Amino acid sequence: MKSLAQNIGKNIIRAASWNWKPYSRLILYGDDAGWVLDWEMRELAHISKELNVRLVKPIWKHAHTPQSIFFSNQFFLKKEDWLGLLPHRIGLAYFHGLPQTGDEDFDGVYRGLQKHHERISRIQVSHTEMRDAILQTGIDPSKLFLIPIGINTDFFPFRTSEMKRRARAELGLPHSAFVVGSFQKDGVGWGDGMEPKLIKGPDLFVETMKQLKNTIPELFVLLSGPARGFVKKGLEEAGIPYWHGYLKSYPDIATMFQALDLYVVSSRQEGGPKAILESMATGVPLVTTRVGQAMDLVKHGENAFMTAVEDVDALTSYALHVYRSSQADLQPMLFAGRKTAEANSYKSQIPLWAEFMKGFVE
Repeated sequence: MKSLAQNIGKNIIRAASWNWKPYSRLILYGDDAGWVLDWEMRELAHISKELNVRLVKPIWKHAHTPQSIFFSNQFFLKKEDWLGLLPHRIGLAYFHGLPQTGDEDFDGVYRGLQKHHERISRIQVSHTEMRDAILQTGIDPSKLFLIPIGINTDFFPFRTSEMKRRARAELGLPHSAFVVGSFQKDGVGWGDGMEPKLIKGPDLFVETMKQLKNTIPELFVLLSGPARGFVKKGLEEAGIPYWHGYLKSYPDIATMFQALDLYVVSSRQEGGPKAILESMATGVPLVTTRVGQAMDLVKHGENAFMTAVEDVDALTSYALHVYRSSQADLQPMLFAGRKTAEANSYKSQIPLWAEFMKGFVE
């Protein structure tokens, strides 16, 4: 009965779309995890409407004529089920997952792209390292578009001292503490996260906090994101106080940024992270490893500090530099960071997406 109902549904869809022009509608596929990629699809939907691109729901993949489909990530390439979607045009975001770095999932996806790149119409990459890796698959360079993971600056106003005070009061954080933020998912799976997802560098983050504790008596760590068990256990064993908050809605993270003295990215690989631009937009000092779009957006010493991957001593050193600096000393860097964020807002990216859509959606 279920199969019969599905066939009837498909036939209804085909009948309702019989006069659609080929590739005249865009279908967006998120990952339904309620995390970063779903929000990216929400913003892309807004951009598409600005560009007068007609959006339809995924059920219209059964349309009478082929349309254009955009996937929020590349992991569907591990299997070949997606080939059944052809002759729809296929586009995707490929933010992270460098090949030959010890992750079989990443390697499997990359092999899928190598095998089928001629059947892919568009790929969005967020940084130059990923772009260069994708080009090695033999894909036509005209199909590749460098568009960073953007930011909605309306969610992240540039912070004032009063906003910082109110944010700490709302979160119940000590006003005198030096508060370091880490907002990400860095455990394997969606459970407690006791097994670390090492490409996100949770072990490096904990080690950096341990070193900072030797110098900063009132160190406090503010955490958000799922699967943070490994980090929380490490902080507890080191006697470092922390608070882990769960967000009801993504924009709520703005309050957490406003409460910080410093944000630290300790990852080994990244597609973004979004926190690069979120901290810059808010006016929070940033120390990050040279990963993802940080390597393209961060001008070391001008709008943030950037270190080599796995260099815990350097992460600690620049964090201590922020700790010992006055607000006046940091202000030029924070203003420069805000300009970087504004230049990479979703609104500023509309011309980039206009180029992406040409020849993808008619």
